[in-house]
Amino acid sequence: MPAAKRKRARKVAVVGVSLSDCGRVDDATPYALHAQAARRALADSGLDRSAVDGLASAGLGTLAPVEVAEYLGLRPTWTDSTSVGGSTWEVMAAHAADAIAAGHANAVLLVYGSTARADIRAGRRTSNLSFGARGPLQFEVPYGHTLVAKYAMAARRHMHQYGTTLEQLADVAVQARANAAHNPDAMFRTPITVDEVLDGPMIADPFTKLHCCIRSDGGCAVLLAGEEYVADTAKPPVWVLGAGTAISHTTMSEWDDFTVSPAAASGRQAFERAGVGPSDIDVAELYDAFTYMTLVTLEDLGFCAKGEGGAFVGKGRLTLDGELPTNTDGGGLSACHPGMRGLFLLVEAVRQLRGEAGGRQVRKAGGRLPELAVASGTGGWFCSSGTVVLGRG
Repeated sequence: MPAAKRKRARKVAVVGVSLSDCGRVDDATPYALHAQAARRALADSGLDRSAVDGLASAGLGTLAPVEVAEYLGLRPTWTDSTSVGGSTWEVMAAHAADAIAAGHANAVLLVYGSTARADIRAGRRTSNLSFGARGPLQFEVPYGHTLVAKYAMAARRHMHQYGTTLEQLADVAVQARANAAHNPDAMFRTPITVDEVLDGPMIADPFTKLHCCIRSDGGCAVLLAGEEYVADTAKPPVWVLGAGTAISHTTMSEWDDFTVSPAAASGRQAFERAGVGPSDIDVAELYDAFTYMTLVTLEDLGFCAKGEGGAFVGKGRLTLDGELPTNTDGGGLSACHPGMRGLFLLVEAVRQLRGEAGGRQVRKAGGRLPELAVASGTGGWFCSSGTVVLGRG
């Protein structure tokens, strides 16, 4: 088709974001947290609920997102229930942006809620050692190879191959906590030291307790809409500039390289489609169920060369006033982690670009707000990745 006759793709913006109550929430159901987050995101956008014709949800109910839609009183004509672990929400955001750009939907709500912490405390569920014992996983489960052990083994490989140290990994947790100290909604805000991380109880060698994410309750929501809705929204738009998705493996024996995550593929796609590079990014929000995830994702997104992540995270580079403010709310290591945390990355990225992050607000030279942010989610044990580049103005 000649360029003059090709229909221009519709621009897509994030027009509303919110958190539900988070942290320690003992008196709410996951459905209630979904509803609370959804209401707040709509209020944040200034749009009426009648504008929402798309819903993306995963992780709740037998027929997600059908049950969530019914609970919210929505009858969407576009839906997505992709479930690939923590990266689910970046993958869903990519799908939703494509659907809106193509005119298949107008406004899509991504919503999540979990009472993972409260359920364990109340005895409604127990901690799971594995995701199941069927299919390819049957060859690993009998040997007690837990999720945390898989991450730990990958971290050990990076340490062996590139000389990454325990102190460098621990510094990731220290800087996440330093950021959380400025976030009144963070579950843990007391500063920690590298020595305190190293001296904690061992969970899976080399990870001590503070190398691992916290367990919390909470939910959040993100509303994306076509460009023509922006004139009626309550807040400045944050544009979806580019997104990428990738999957890698499920069994460790099929993972080609323990030191490379699927973010290497999803990040490359997202940056190419956005027309920017890692050096242009002002704020990074990365999935951090374990300290090694942050380090290797920084490498795979191109913020530093492979094997140089250990040195890169030093000198406070990830703190609010560092060269690359990362996980500015404190991340899953300190702020909140109620399960599939990827949607929280998008919420924080949008708030930073809008200038709504309060005491943890990142500022560029001259006090200017950040202009570009990247949110990159990881699912399973580096099984999947979704990366989204967002821009202001």
